[in-house]
Amino acid sequence: MINRRLTIIINTFNSSDKIFSCLDSISSKYKVLVIENSNDIDFKKKLEKKYKNLKCYLTKQNLGYAKGNNFGLKLVKTKYALVLNPDTVLMKNSLKNFFIFTKKIKDFSIVGPRDKLNKKNCYEVDSIKGFAMFFNMKDFFKLGFFDENFFIYCEEIDLCRRVKEINKKIFIDPSIKINHIGGSSHNKNINFEMELSRNWHWMWSQFYYNKKYRGYLFSLLIFFPKLLTSGFKTMLYFIFLNQIKSQIYFKRFLGLLNSIIGKKSFYRPRIVA
Repeated sequence: MINRRLTIIINTFNSSDKIFSCLDSISSKYKVLVIENSNDIDFKKKLEKKYKNLKCYLTKQNLGYAKGNNFGLKLVKTKYALVLNPDTVLMKNSLKNFFIFTKKIKDFSIVGPRDKLNKKNCYEVDSIKGFAMFFNMKDFFKLGFFDENFFIYCEEIDLCRRVKEINKKIFIDPSIKINHIGGSSHNKNINFEMELSRNWHWMWSQFYYNKKYRGYLFSLLIFFPKLLTSGFKTMLYFIFLNQIKSQIYFKRFLGLLNSIIGKKSFYRPRIVA
C-alpha cells in the first residue's frame, strides 16, 4: 500500500547511469515522481515498468533544478515531500527516521539529512544543502517553492532564506542518513559540457543572489574584479594553449557578464543525442 504522507521528487537530466541506484534504495510503498528534463520516452517507459510506485513526467526541455523541482512539488498532494537528487542513495531507516522526527518536531518547514558535523540530536540551521530536502508542504502554499530565475546553484539557499524571513524553522536530523555522491547526477559522457554549464551558472547565480538581497551596486562592486579575473585567465590559458581551462574561464566570464547586464540564466548544456 502506498504511503499517503510522503511523495518523493527526483529531478533528472541524462541521469540513467545514476538513477537506478537511487530508486532501488526507496521502498516501493512511497510514491515517486521523476521529472525528466527531456523527451526521452524510452527512459520513461523503462522506469515506469520497473517501479510500479513511480510516475515519470517528461518536460521536453531542460528546466534546471529550481523549475524542474517546482514542476514536481506542484503535483504533490501528500503532507510531506522529499526533493532528492538522482545521485543519492537512502540509507537504512532514512524515511522511518524522518517520520520519527515529524512526531518530535511538528513546526518545521524543511529538514535535511545528516551533514558532516558529528552531532547526535537534531538542531536548527539557517539553510541546508539541496540534494535532499524534506518539505512540510503546508508552509509553502503562500511562500512558494524555488525561485525559477535560478537554473542551478543558490536556489536552495535562497529558499531557506525566505523561509527564515517569515520565522519558520529549518532543521538537520543526524538520524536521517542519505548518501550523496555529489556533482554526478548526469551520465559520464557529458561531463565536460556539464562542467562548462556549471561554471556559467555558478557565476550567474552568485551575482543574481547577491543582487536580490544586497542590491545591484554593492554586488557589482564585489563581482566586477571576478569578471576581470575570469576574462584575464581566459586569454592567459588561450595563449598557453590550455583550451580546456580557457573554455571554463570563458564560461565563467560570460555567466557573470550576463547576470550583471540583467540577462536571464539562458545557458543550457549542449548535448548531442
